[in-house]
Amino acid sequence: MSTLTEVASGYRAGHTLPLRVELARQLKRRRTLVMGAILALLPFVLLIAFAVGGDPGGRNDRITLMDTATASGANFAAVNLFVSAGFLLVIPVALFCGDTVASEAGWSSLRYLLAAPVPRARLLWSKLVVALGTSLAAMVLLPLVALAVGTAAYGWGPLEIPTGGALDTGTAAERLLVAVAYIFVSQLVTAGLAFWLSTRTDAPLGAVGGAVGLTIVGNVLDAVTALGHWRDFLPAHWQFAWADAVQPRPEWSGMIQGTAISVTYALVLFALAFRGFARKDVVS
Repeated sequence: MSTLTEVASGYRAGHTLPLRVELARQLKRRRTLVMGAILALLPFVLLIAFAVGGDPGGRNDRITLMDTATASGANFAAVNLFVSAGFLLVIPVALFCGDTVASEAGWSSLRYLLAAPVPRARLLWSKLVVALGTSLAAMVLLPLVALAVGTAAYGWGPLEIPTGGALDTGTAAERLLVAVAYIFVSQLVTAGLAFWLSTRTDAPLGAVGGAVGLTIVGNVLDAVTALGHWRDFLPAHWQFAWADAVQPRPEWSGMIQGTAISVTYALVLFALAFRGFARKDVVS
């Protein structure tokens, strides 16, 4: 009679739930397609808004990034990032990271994945990598569509700086790439919150809503100036530090501090998710 070792001789834990399989599953889901459509439509919404309301202009002789939106495609892309970084880009991160494990539990398919057998750490790793990958893709999609739409509407040109000066197209593209990368890193806290909550509940809406809610709380606390330097420890305090990259002379200190804060919080939350899930009694 065959022993258990002989029966399982071809088993490789690292080959279970391949990333390509998980990625294909997530890309086919309706929420992924809807979120992608919303992000792709935002530049068109802003384009229509500027067409209806007219070109933005400075107020009280003070020019902001929004006022330069129609100067070039690069400016239009930067404005799209500016208006969406604070909240809209939080949604896909919370959705993709918060729904990934909780949805399996809600469908009662999580225990069958583990019985495949897929090791718990392997399952979480595959889902986390795909969730972060789709989140990054969502953040790249928005400025790419905005750049294409803005270039078609306003022409290809340098990125005009509100405080004076301009960045040539090559430099502007590099700085916008840095901005997208930083925005992604700054959203790792939301990703960590959503992923941790996803391993704690069978309700995807609870994980997604909880992550979004806590992110909003962080933004509210950052607005409380009475907290003083304590706000420096809030990820929300550094969420717009990427704007320092789109300057004639970029300033990196804010982005370095923001990256350190975000990565620290995220690593703790990801560790809590893996530790808690390893001990969790999965019944759904």
